[in-house]
Amino acid sequence: MIYSILGKTGRKVSRIGFGGATAGFKNYTGEFDPQKREDREGVIAAIQRAFELGINYFDTAAGYGDGSSEEIFGEGLSGIPTEDIFLATKAGIAEPHRVRASLERSLKNLKRDYVDLIQIHGSCLSREDGKKIFCPGGILEELIKAKEEGLVKYLGFSVECQNEVMYEMIRCKEFDVMQIEYNFLFQHPYDPFFHSGSLYDAEEEALGIVNMRTVTSGIFQKWMNMVNPKNEFDYNGALVQFVLSNPLIDVSLLGMRDVDIVEKNVATCDDLSGRIDLTKLHERYI
Repeated sequence: MIYSILGKTGRKVSRIGFGGATAGFKNYTGEFDPQKREDREGVIAAIQRAFELGINYFDTAAGYGDGSSEEIFGEGLSGIPTEDIFLATKAGIAEPHRVRASLERSLKNLKRDYVDLIQIHGSCLSREDGKKIFCPGGILEELIKAKEEGLVKYLGFSVECQNEVMYEMIRCKEFDVMQIEYNFLFQHPYDPFFHSGSLYDAEEEALGIVNMRTVTSGIFQKWMNMVNPKNEFDYNGALVQFVLSNPLIDVSLLGMRDVDIVEKNVATCDDLSGRIDLTKLHERYI
């Protein structure tokens, strides 16, 4: 396994992380029911195999199946010392006291006294969301209290769009990690031609940078099937390599429901010959 340093946390983390969305939602990017024991056991085995192969970054959320993903992670990571992994979860935008209650429930689901990282779980954060985060007595203050009490070590946020609230969080100095959508289709956060985008801003603030939707949640594959129905190439490995080729990405999250997928993704991560020069890729003149 290849590792990186997660920004100003200073923590050594695996280049690929185990993403929890596919463990919590029913039929998300494929047939799956988190309430079926057989389906749960497949993910639990995948989590344990991932740890055996060196993956130490595990990311879930209270909102993934109303705690189902966290419960599965709690089972899969049972018996593994907290200090041997980097465990992250999320709390949605809500009233501050509900955010604290969400964190406490997450700890119960995960069977842990603390987690390494709690993230504000956002998709497109509105100005109203920003007010709830930054206002006196707001969400951020509540999370800082949880950090001071030892319930979490680091604070972060996850976003799926590029807007002013995201940049405010990047620059506010209280956050340690940014989780952002970045993949072959959604390259807005990183433009090496103009040296612009939020990945550069986060790097300047020494934030750890984690990306989600690494293999585009199947959207790229759907498009390829639409324009070239006879195409049988498996693009997953290439999509993972594209993201891992970005020097600013510390951890690339992947949803993995079975052991075979874990082993394929680890092999892809270890295959440095598959990396590309993104700066050269974006050159427009020869």
